[in-house]
Amino acid sequence: MSERLLRPILPRYGLAAEMPLTLVNRSENETWSVDGGTLFLRLHRDGYHSRSEIASELAWLSALQGLPGLNCVRPVADRQEHLIQTVGGRHVVAFAPVAGREPTLRDDLGSWFAHLGAITARLHAHARAWPRPPGFRRKRWDAAAVLGPCAHWGQWRAAEGLTADGRSILCRLEALLRERLAAYGTGPERFGLIHGDLRLANLLIGDDGLWVIDFDDCGFGWWMYDFAAAVSFIETDRRLPELAARWLEGYRRERPLAPGDAAMLPALVMLRRLQLTAWLGTRADSHTAADVGAASFTEHTVALGQRFLACGASRFWEGWT
Repeated sequence: MSERLLRPILPRYGLAAEMPLTLVNRSENETWSVDGGTLFLRLHRDGYHSRSEIASELAWLSALQGLPGLNCVRPVADRQEHLIQTVGGRHVVAFAPVAGREPTLRDDLGSWFAHLGAITARLHAHARAWPRPPGFRRKRWDAAAVLGPCAHWGQWRAAEGLTADGRSILCRLEALLRERLAAYGTGPERFGLIHGDLRLANLLIGDDGLWVIDFDDCGFGWWMYDFAAAVSFIETDRRLPELAARWLEGYRRERPLAPGDAAMLPALVMLRRLQLTAWLGTRADSHTAADVGAASFTEHTVALGQRFLACGASRFWEGWT
């Protein structure tokens, strides 16, 4: 089905319609490789982002091209200079290939997280100074958007494998997170345009450093939420305290942080974990859901929530195993 949608647009990029197409990943969207990596196509999930939201993402991504210390994937226009294609009611965007490999748990992640912290700070500095074009529109990633009845990624209460005891623990966790986030606030010193999904799957290690790809979840959220997103699906890794410390080290090399910002990392990690727990329930067709195992993920979310409730944010990293 998806391949049939994509083939007619290949000639718009000067490519033959019969070029080999390979599905690379199905997550929020589908990523397809053309002719072994000549070009990459992102087929957007139907009904998730509007055309104006996608155009806004690409406007920011285009503004980031060529900036010192930032390697970001490049969107590719067709022969008519259009960045967005619409076929069969679905939106499609093309991206240039990036030579590199995804970081893995076998890597020295502490070192890479120091680099990622610095890169994140540069992204934030650009976002704060960049004059957004008229009509710029991206989703807001606040407590209501993550935890509310109309949450963008669904409800954690519908998670696979959630028991009555687990539900009780996560209800208490949600209440505490809402309280902490309300106290932290959404002022411009703490909240703005973020990448929103700097996890390992959206990074590439190249010869010239770390590359950032897939800005599909960029939107308005807490600056420090970019760390929480960076540890998506690895929140139980024994190196998490080290990753937080190294990320903060790299970030502070580029931009100052208030003490309250670093103190919010555990709460934001748990907020992201609840969001991912909900997401797995609504994206059962994704490769990620198949790899992670939704029921097991829910079980570990409950365990993390129990730890957060027992230890509090200030002692969340202590004795991490």
